[in-house]
Amino acid sequence: MSDPQTPVPVPTPAATTSRGVKIALAISVALNLAVAGLVLGARLGDGPSRGMPRDMSFGPFSEALSDSDRRALRRALMDRVGEFRTSREAARAEFETLLASLRAEPFDPEAMKSALAALEARNAERLELGRSLIETRLLEMTSEERQAFADRLERGLRRGGRNGD
Repeated sequence: MSDPQTPVPVPTPAATTSRGVKIALAISVALNLAVAGLVLGARLGDGPSRGMPRDMSFGPFSEALSDSDRRALRRALMDRVGEFRTSREAARAEFETLLASLRAEPFDPEAMKSALAALEARNAERLELGRSLIETRLLEMTSEERQAFADRLERGLRRGGRNGD
């Protein structure tokens, strides 16, 4: 027999919240590492093995860039390194807000959603900066350089689609 005084457990949506938070955190950490890798790579110089860091989120574009393209992108990035510092500080504050919202009792789902939205917006800004840097470099290329870039990009996309074959 069941005791009428024993409360019946009510399922909570914590599991779905937890997954969304984990995904947002993973994306943010990956982007932070990518930006840090690009900044570090830019500071290390132009030695023979010092191309664009592989973890920079330029994806297949990274492999298609020539050495001169990589140097130009590093210079452009270094011109904007202050933006990365400011963005990193703001992201740190946004994570603090997210953590506070996750620990709050009572839990406020809207505060958590707002914190995640702020992180998403910050990540979108970083992606926009990367896109802007690539776009500027592509516009600066001669016709021959663009054709060679397109050929390298196409080869990289074909290899990537077949697990590097």
